[in-house]
Amino acid sequence: QVQLVESGGGLVQAGGSLRLSCAASGRTFSTYPMYPMAWFRQAPGKEREIVAHISRNGNTYYNYSVKGRFTISRDNNKNTVYLQMNSLKPEDTAIYYCAASSGAIYDYSRREYNYWGQGTQVTVSS
Repeated sequence: QVQLVESGGGLVQAGGSLRLSCAASGRTFSTYPMYPMAWFRQAPGKEREIVAHISRNGNTYYNYSVKGRFTISRDNNKNTVYLQMNSLKPEDTAIYYCAASSGAIYDYSRREYNYWGQGTQVTVSS
């Protein structure tokens, strides 16, 4: 099993920045630490959507709505993935979830990730 714990959410004004962290642990993760990982978000009344993805070797993918503002990174020595969020907008308000996959990623859909954190709230005020 893999456990994912997010931190770093909070309330910020529009234009501000936040950095989310996701610490991974568990017997499976210690054996296969290079899982593809991602950040998703879900706003009230909306579907959960991909925000950013980082592969085993550091290749990244971003939702078009955050490209140029958010940066995903990973520290494999610390089993931690980060999401640096700059120039935040009110429409970025959502619960942000960390996710990991033990399989292949084809279209960054929710069903391709089989481990999830509990989520952290990000609220951007106007």
